[in-house]
Amino acid sequence: MTLKHQKVVLVGDGAVGSSYAFAMTQQGIAEEFVIVDIDKKRTYGDALDLEDATPFTANKNIYSGEYSDCKDADLVVITAGAPQKPGETRLDLVSKNIKILSTIVKPIVDSGFDGIFLVAANPVDILTQITQKLSGFPKNKVFGSGTSLDTARFRVAVAKKLNIDPASVDAYILGEHGDSEFANIDEASVGNVPLVDVAKAKGISKDDLLKLEDETRNKAYEIINNKGATFYGVGTALMRISRAILRDENAVLPVGAPVDGHYGLKDLYIGTPAVINASGVADVLEIPLSDEEKAKMDASAKTLNEILVKAEKEL
Repeated sequence: MTLKHQKVVLVGDGAVGSSYAFAMTQQGIAEEFVIVDIDKKRTYGDALDLEDATPFTANKNIYSGEYSDCKDADLVVITAGAPQKPGETRLDLVSKNIKILSTIVKPIVDSGFDGIFLVAANPVDILTQITQKLSGFPKNKVFGSGTSLDTARFRVAVAKKLNIDPASVDAYILGEHGDSEFANIDEASVGNVPLVDVAKAKGISKDDLLKLEDETRNKAYEIINNKGATFYGVGTALMRISRAILRDENAVLPVGAPVDGHYGLKDLYIGTPAVINASGVADVLEIPLSDEEKAKMDASAKTLNEILVKAEKEL
């Protein structure tokens, strides 16, 4: 049986994009990988550098390309955009990045592209919604990295506190990928035991867990203030989501998913677990939240909706 030839186009070859390209090369995912950016010298150099890794991983055709290369791609990943600077929130980036995005989506669609859009530029929930509107694609075929990175950060923080493997923590960060995000502490578990009970047995209170949630929320700022940008974590998260799409995994992953009645919300992309496969978002899972967390989800959605109104005016 011949495996289906798979093609991915990366748009945006900055720190996040090149980290994603490296993760995809390391994992041997997709046989054809195209890098598109205004800076052609950089994409050419990156393609040459990345192909040197293939004898140690898996054969892959990696090259610098154009939007026209999207015509037969399975997946387009957009990381292009102005990066978050020290002291800047993700929502501060809206105007700059909508302008950039509007020059990207049209030529991709015009190429004849009929695959899946995965958006990672910030503010990701807003830019995912704008990508869907600009492309006219069905909502399941356009989604964002959402709270995938934040969820990983929270699991790492909890795992360190409990001295267990982060992969064994079943907890999610929900809502906006940004300052209004929150953890589903009341529903989270470790080995099917409620997280609050596992923590309590180790002398860790719910307030301690809420402190970890707060540290998770602010971890991006800490990384940016120390090294200028965050890219390895999100690059790896994008690789994991890409694998679920390209290998039709039906994997449950926290992403920026289109909600339609979930959590009482409509017409919005927001961070929640969803089933990801070759069709994109196959199903959105709604976690039954405590009253306190439901209020946090509503507040997060309100923040996003207010920004969306302004964003759509700019379009």
